[in-house]
This record gives sequence, structure tokens and C-alpha cells, in this order.
Amino acid sequence: MIAAGRLLPLLRILSPVLGLAGASLPAAAQVDHDGQLWINATAFGSIGSFAVFAEVQPRFGEGIANLDQLILRPAVGWKITDAVTVYQGYARVENTPLGQRAFAEDRSFQQVGWEIGTVERVKLSSRTRFEQRLQTNGRDTGFRLRQMLRAAVPLTDETRGVAALAWTEAFVALNDTDWGAKAGFDRVRAFIGLEVPLAGKSTVEVGYTNQTVNAPASRVTMDHILSVSLFVRQ
Repeated sequence: MIAAGRLLPLLRILSPVLGLAGASLPAAAQVDHDGQLWINATAFGSIGSFAVFAEVQPRFGEGIANLDQLILRPAVGWKITDAVTVYQGYARVENTPLGQRAFAEDRSFQQVGWEIGTVERVKLSSRTRFEQRLQTNGRDTGFRLRQMLRAAVPLTDETRGVAALAWTEAFVALNDTDWGAKAGFDRVRAFIGLEVPLAGKSTVEVGYTNQTVNAPASRVTMDHILSVSLFVRQ
């Protein structure tokens, strides 16, 4: 049986960061809302210290009526320690916004994943990603830094039971580009949901993601996202 008290450590740790979306809104900004569906399938593998992952992410917006974005993202890495893995990866992003011209983005990225440890039954991990972005509607290279903090707390006494899950990720653009990126705060995401174990080490995560984006002309978009993520692990 799930005890409500099991959630208290998770809430104490993440309550400040789960408020980032609201706190990041400029005071005078106009906010546009959208309901979305994001699906993610990621496969992980490793041989010794060598690591690899590949993911595909279709994202539906405009009230989930339109495939706004499709991301293909493979990466290869090296386990420095049992807790720290570094990756070099590439992402191809196809953007098809409703009523606008389609465009694509190519991203090279470097990533550091860190399994921080367990605090008061809460398993903490982080991901730092540095991206170099090129878009077909411009010639500049955009540089962006992303930082994620993830926390999970088991809801049962089983070795691999259901866990409550929350994470937040902040995005900071490091320069202006001719295709629209502006240096400074870019967006922040906050997720809350469940992590459900599958066969072997695989899991599925289902929950709600709030994304707040700093859009042009003093506008802000806030996306309310149903997120379904499948993680297949070796």
C-alpha cells in the first residue's frame, strides 16, 4: 500500500524547483497556452565502459492535433565512474509548426550524466548538456546550456516497484542568432508523474510536463504536456 508520507522527502527537495516555471515569467508578459502530447522511446546499451543511447521523440501540439516536432537523437559515451558518464551526440530536429514554414535543426551536443545518490529515500540524478545548434532558416550557430535535476522516491517496499518521479530542466541560450535565439533564459520544464518498472531494467514514465518558453516580442508560451516515455535498458 502506498503511504503518503513517502512523498514528503520528494516534495521537500523539489518544491523550490517545481515553482521555476511560474517564477520565470516576466511580469508584463502575455502568456499563450497549448495542450500537447510528447512521446519518447529511448534505448540504452553498454559494453564495459562504452555506452550508447538512441531516442526518437514525436511531439504533438495545437491541442495534440499537429505533429509539431520530431527528434532523432543518438549518442555514444564513456563511463568515467559507476556514477558519471560523458556523451557526444547528435540530434536531428524536424519542425512543422501549424500554419508556418517547416524548418530543420541539427545539433551537436556534449552531455554529462551523474547518479548523485540517495537522500531520505529520494534517488537523485542530474544531466548537463551543452548544445551547438544550426537551423535551416539561418546561418548562425546557437549555443545553449541545459541543466536537469531528477528525483524519484519508491512508493512501495518492492525492490523494483512504482516510484513517484519529478524533474526540472532549465535552458539558457548563450548567444543571439539570425534565426531567433536570444541570449539569456530560453525555457524551463518541470515534470511530475510515475516511473513504472517493466521487464529487466526497462521503465516507462507517465506524467505531466509544464514547459515555459521565452518567446519573441515579450510573449511567453506555456505548454501543458502529457508525457509518455519508454526507456529500454540492456
